[in-house]
Amino acid sequence: MSQPSAQHAPQPPNTPTGPSYPAVPACEQRQMDHLLTAVPQRGRPRYRPRAARVWRSKAVRAGVLITLLALCGLVILALVREQTGTHGFLVGLGLATLPVPLLMTAFRWLDRVEPGPWRNLLFAFSWGACAAALIAIIANTFATRWIATATADPASADTLGATVIAPVVEESAKAAAILLIFLFRRRDFTGIVDGVVVAGFTATGFAFTENILYLGNAFGEDQEIGTSGLASVTAATFFVRIVLSPFAHPLFTVLTGIGFGMAALAARRRRIRRIALPLLGLVLAMGVHALWNGSASLFGLWGFYAVYGAFMVPAFGLLTWLAIWTRQRELRTISLQLPAYAAAGWLLPAEPPALSSMRARTMARDFARRTYGPAAGHAVSEYEAFATSLAFLRHRAHRGAMGPDFAEREQELLHHLWQRREVAGPSLSYAAQATGRVRMPPPYRNYGGPNPYRI
Repeated sequence: MSQPSAQHAPQPPNTPTGPSYPAVPACEQRQMDHLLTAVPQRGRPRYRPRAARVWRSKAVRAGVLITLLALCGLVILALVREQTGTHGFLVGLGLATLPVPLLMTAFRWLDRVEPGPWRNLLFAFSWGACAAALIAIIANTFATRWIATATADPASADTLGATVIAPVVEESAKAAAILLIFLFRRRDFTGIVDGVVVAGFTATGFAFTENILYLGNAFGEDQEIGTSGLASVTAATFFVRIVLSPFAHPLFTVLTGIGFGMAALAARRRRIRRIALPLLGLVLAMGVHALWNGSASLFGLWGFYAVYGAFMVPAFGLLTWLAIWTRQRELRTISLQLPAYAAAGWLLPAEPPALSSMRARTMARDFARRTYGPAAGHAVSEYEAFATSLAFLRHRAHRGAMGPDFAEREQELLHHLWQRREVAGPSLSYAAQATGRVRMPPPYRNYGGPNPYRI
């Protein structure tokens, strides 16, 4: 089917006051000819890659990965329980759980513009808590014992292990999760925010397991010496690891995530840049991690607080600002890329301004939910996600970062938008007008004709 012309552009439901789809200007038509594909019809099958061999199928890979993570989880839990004892393990588990929901909520909030699938984030958390923690505890223990045997100086071995060995091993183990998602879930890994979120979930899982170990050991020490209350080792450990620095591990690993995110934005022909940026981020993560560990090992308690106040807090603030600024930049990308589709007749004129505002997107979902029901609100949410992916797809194509499947991927996204446009178009138009993003006649609440979601 050929590109829709002004006479054959898709039309909204027949209402006298609702917004209409515009004719395609000649200049925009020429611009879109090499990007837009045929109008997807209802019932048209989704684009799917060619069938892969059995051992390369997604189901087989997912099954193997889940099994390996489950085995790693059982082994790491057994090791931690052996070191801390049953009571120490339970106390450490309860206290280590406290910062996890807050950190996961914060990283998920950053990902509101184009939310990544939960399966990727749960994999990242599980990898950090199970696989990365298991690698770290085995490699760190082996390296420290080997250094102690070689140097006959256990104290120096512990310091060297914490300052040099641990940062290299732990950051490399956590970076493996980001690399796997970058390679095998490339469609969901589109920029810096995705790198930050995946890295944050991975590091949160790793810190969760590590905190169980430290808090459980601290509780065991208190049981041996008979201390309790605020003067206990458990209270001091809880204050340092849970209250003062719950963001420490996420801060380290986010540097690696930023490197992968910048590599995702780089043009495909920039091979050196796509390899060097993740490696640079990993090296920075190791360096900051080594500084953090060495501040207490080499300079004592006051050195720890000096590094915390002079470096960690400003670095955390800077990375938080960078993540928020990047999210705002994503919204600007939507406002710049989607008008071309609106000019070609795929979207209503009010949709790009509404989709580039988080407030308008929320209002559109609420309007659809009130007017048509919960299913319509979910459909608008999906429409917003697909439209955002379409904008980023076009942006990456302009940067030369897209692969040969651009046309198929664009076709798939347009198909999903086409299926949901009957309720999403008027909802987003209402939100754009209500938030002042555009000026247009207010739509009737029953715009769009009969409720397609009514049972």
